[in-house]
Amino acid sequence: MSELSINGLRKSYGATEVLHGLDLEVSGNEFVVFVGPSGCGKSTFLRSIAGLETISGGSMTIDGADISGLEPDRRGVAMVFQNYALYPHMTVAQNMGFALRMAHVPKAEIARKVREVAEILQLEPYLDRRPMDLSGGQRQRVAIGRAIVREPKVFLFDEPLSNLDADLRAHMRLEIIKLHRHQKGISIYVTHDQVEAMTMADKIVVMRDGNIEQVGSPLDLYNEPVNRFVAGFLGTPRMNFLDATSTGVANWRLGLKVGGMTLSPPIRPDADALPEAGAPLSLGVRPDGWRIVAEGDGLAGRVVHAEQLGRETVVFIELEHGPQVAMIQPGQYRLHSDDAIWLAPAPDELHLFDASDAALPVARIPRTNSHN
Repeated sequence: MSELSINGLRKSYGATEVLHGLDLEVSGNEFVVFVGPSGCGKSTFLRSIAGLETISGGSMTIDGADISGLEPDRRGVAMVFQNYALYPHMTVAQNMGFALRMAHVPKAEIARKVREVAEILQLEPYLDRRPMDLSGGQRQRVAIGRAIVREPKVFLFDEPLSNLDADLRAHMRLEIIKLHRHQKGISIYVTHDQVEAMTMADKIVVMRDGNIEQVGSPLDLYNEPVNRFVAGFLGTPRMNFLDATSTGVANWRLGLKVGGMTLSPPIRPDADALPEAGAPLSLGVRPDGWRIVAEGDGLAGRVVHAEQLGRETVVFIELEHGPQVAMIQPGQYRLHSDDAIWLAPAPDELHLFDASDAALPVARIPRTNSHN
């Protein structure tokens, strides 16, 4: 099992620093996904590991060996690019074996490795074709195959599915995960698509402005975001945020006023500083955390639009005293534009953030099912 260690990684372009001392430990057979808005530094981070960017500070090691100053082909990493980066004049077999030829690997061994990888990727019928004769999904499999034949310790993926249609993206997500488990190495995957992050990752790294905001499993980050940014970034539709005011703490419950509604979520025993009465807060409610209630028992609003998705209905609601919010109801819920509606958050699914956007320790019950 390989180990990748990043310590104090910095990258500057002139006087502008874009990576601000990043630390990360990855080991075993982990599939790590980096997410964040455009320009947050996730692709720069990936290219720094690959050796395509010269770092400005810090160190990177694989299995204890410092790779920070090594040329890309000596680092034990392989990268799959967004635009495939295939040589158009070469066949599939030639593209897949190119790095091995550059490393002066014997022809017979190259042919053997290419055939083995082609079988895994179901590319055997296409080995003599050129990239222009392949579909987008086939080209991406060739790009992945070119990385696999090198038998790297670390696989790097830079938004590899962004050029594919929705159905093919879903199929390729599964194929990449199957390949990762087969290869038993470290995979680091950069995407702007949070669905890819939630469905593929063992560990998610959320970045903003060249910093790492939070690292953890998909459900850890979804259920326990450390700040409002992480809470709002993961989840589709995104978390709803409403202005709230603290009315103080009594019996390990925090009093809240939200519009015309009063709430009293429980506070965890490990809480440190708690908001005083009158402190401004932000209440976070995921779309499936709303409940429709009787008139006068929650927040008043009117339906803007209802999206019927078959298994669920996504409803957009303009609150009478607040912002527009999204609500998910299971099944084919019949609501129409301009319908009056009253809603309230489920008491065990609240998220609270203070004036600095840091999460407060609300006692919640994550909705998980276990199979024994």
